[in-house]
Amino acid sequence: MSAIRPAAVAGSFYPGDPSALAAEVAAYLAEASTGGTRSQAPKAIIAPHAGYIYSGAVAASIYARLAPLRGIVRRVVLAGPAHRVYVRGAAIPGVDAFASPLGAVRLDLPALARLRELDFVEVSDAAHALEHSLEVHLPFLQSVLGEVALVPIVVGDATPREMARLFGLLWGGDETLIVVSSDLSHYLPYDAARGRDRDTARAIVGLEASLVPEEACGAAPINGLLEAARERGLRAEMVDLRNSGDTAGGLDRVVGYGAFAFTEARHA
Repeated sequence: MSAIRPAAVAGSFYPGDPSALAAEVAAYLAEASTGGTRSQAPKAIIAPHAGYIYSGAVAASIYARLAPLRGIVRRVVLAGPAHRVYVRGAAIPGVDAFASPLGAVRLDLPALARLRELDFVEVSDAAHALEHSLEVHLPFLQSVLGEVALVPIVVGDATPREMARLFGLLWGGDETLIVVSSDLSHYLPYDAARGRDRDTARAIVGLEASLVPEEACGAAPINGLLEAARERGLRAEMVDLRNSGDTAGGLDRVVGYGAFAFTEARHA
């Protein structure tokens, strides 16, 4: 019998009812698709992971760009920070699938087996059990890309070089999409958050792999992606930059959200 990780934050971070969830994601994507010019679909993205009321619109701004990849992308390497359990390097699960209200998402077991060969990667279902930084992306991935195989990675204090090695191991071709999950600044006043997040966005677009957790909770996987992107000549673009004060929260203590696309030079 297959082992499945249950959805931990359905009904809190996003709707637990399948119909309500599908409608909400579709609405965010439809709104995102109406604005701006459309660029080449990316090889990798950074997207936020808060409750949808706060960051869903920002996440949709980048997920809408993946629509041309439906039927092309067959595997998603999804890396996000550890919020619940200490992880020395990076942790992968020992299950076969992740549950979602929109249907179970199967894992790429051969890819996960390859990651076990890295000395900083451990198998830890505990690290994944309550972690929201990966789970909240599944409904967007399912809605935009359809059926894909998932490689979920919870990242602790892995170094940029370690994460670049990990991404490089599974980089693949057009069939593989890399998604890094991260929010930006946390609990600063609105204007201070905007300033810090603009600086962080400039570093990301400049492929400067020097972020710290105060700038982005997913600094470790972001830095690894930036190093890998620089090595491969990718171009980074900021797609959206807002905070909870712009979406659904007050202005005294906000959380920043950014969406970024990384495009391979051959697609430029």
